[in-house]
Formats: sequence, C-alpha cells, structure tokens
Amino acid sequence: MNNIFFSNTFRFIGLVFLQILIFNNINLFGYLNPYPYIAFVFLFPFKKERSVLLIFSFLIGLTIDFFTDSGGIHAASTLFIAYFRLYFVQLILRKSEFEYYTFQITSISVDKVLAYFFILILIHHFLIFSLEFFDIQSFFEILKRTLLSTIFTFLVTTFGYYILVSKNK
Repeated sequence: MNNIFFSNTFRFIGLVFLQILIFNNINLFGYLNPYPYIAFVFLFPFKKERSVLLIFSFLIGLTIDFFTDSGGIHAASTLFIAYFRLYFVQLILRKSEFEYYTFQITSISVDKVLAYFFILILIHHFLIFSLEFFDIQSFFEILKRTLLSTIFTFLVTTFGYYILVSKNK
C-alpha cells in the first residue's frame, strides 16, 4: 500500500511541476496547448475507491487552475473525466464492472490503451476550451483548439507512458 501511495504522490507532484514549469509555457501557433497532467487520472489504480480518485483529480485540476489563473476550468474538466473514467473503460474493454478492480492498465492491449487515452483527452480538452470560450459563436475555434491540442497531448502522454512502462517492465 505504501508503494502505491508513494507512486501516486510522486506522479501527482511530478505531473503538476511538469505542467506548470514546462507545458504551460508551450503555446505553439496559438492552438497547441498540451495538458499531460491528466495522465494522473488515466494511471490512477482502479482498485482504489472512486471518491479518492475524484478528490485527487479535483486537487490536481485546482492546482493547475491556481497557477494558470484559469478560474476552475481545469478542476471541472479533470473531475468530469475522473467521474466517467470507469464508463469509458467499460466501453472500450467490454468487461463486467467487477473485472476492473483486478486488472492493471499495463495488462491491456496497446490499441485499447491508446483508445482509452485518446477518448479521455478529447473530452477533457473539449470541456476546457468550451469553458474557456463559453460562447456558441466560437464553436469552430473550440473544435480546432480541441483537436490540435488533443493530438499534441496524446502524443506527449503516450510517449511518456510507454517510456515509463517499458522502464518498469
């Protein structure tokens, strides 16, 4: 248990520092904003209680909001994907709910991991940019930023995940 606690704490702090110090300073062409801190939600163990995930997801989003002065959009978006994470895992893996507490994300196939990452990143980014603009007239701007930032965040997150997973195996 202590190993899981320390790995999640290290992941939380590490992702916050990476986001604040490096990724918040990246704004390529005005559209590419990577938010790899949401990998915390993807990698949080399924064996833990859902309320713990929701609390930590809210805290990581709130921490990013605090340092970016974004008014709660990261907390809301991160909390949303954390709340619906199990639903998307069920949609992708097509297993019963009880089986999710016995498996780890490293045990599923690469295509399912990538689909899981991409869907949650896409939803997270759509929510962030929708809340940022909060205007129906900016719909195409929201879509453009969502798609471009999703692709960039997906590449960064997937690259980091497979470097760390291959290192641990």
